[in-house]
Amino acid sequence: MPDNSGPPDTPGSRDEAGRKQNAPLRIFGYIVGGMNATGSCWIVVLMVLINAEAIGRSAFNQPIIGVIEMIEISIVGIVFMQLADALRAGVLTRSDGLFNQVMLRKPAIGHVMGLVTGLLGAIFMGLIQIGSVPYLIDSWNKDYYIGIEGLFTAPVWPISLIIVIAIVVTMIQFLVNFATHLRALSQRG
Repeated sequence: MPDNSGPPDTPGSRDEAGRKQNAPLRIFGYIVGGMNATGSCWIVVLMVLINAEAIGRSAFNQPIIGVIEMIEISIVGIVFMQLADALRAGVLTRSDGLFNQVMLRKPAIGHVMGLVTGLLGAIFMGLIQIGSVPYLIDSWNKDYYIGIEGLFTAPVWPISLIIVIAIVVTMIQFLVNFATHLRALSQRG
């Protein structure tokens, strides 16, 4: 086991300093992973609900009211909750064939492509946020709901809040990706 008690410029002390500097990124990673896990659990709950509704409908002629509405609104929430983790894992839709080949042959150009993607992604998330926050406020103030009054209703604002939070987290992830490519590019130069 290495001794980290040496002067401040020894490799052991730099590793500890690096860990302390990366603590916010680790915490952010836990948030992103937690959102993804929550979205996955939400999918399992929906699958159980769909099966229970199907069994109730066919076996007992008693469907569970509101399942269709809950599925409709849940899909949107699940997609946004898992968006930042897909970006972090590098599985968000993109042309990996071209990007990977450029990174292998011309890493500097690949990092520039990563910079552009990170910046444009963050800007795009900001634009989505501009439309999402007023909708969240309206859905709260005007009590928007889905369903049929008297039969089943559910408020829209919780999903709107999830979307707003998830967009902020995804925007931060785009900026983290941008910073990673910028750091890699500056170390090359």
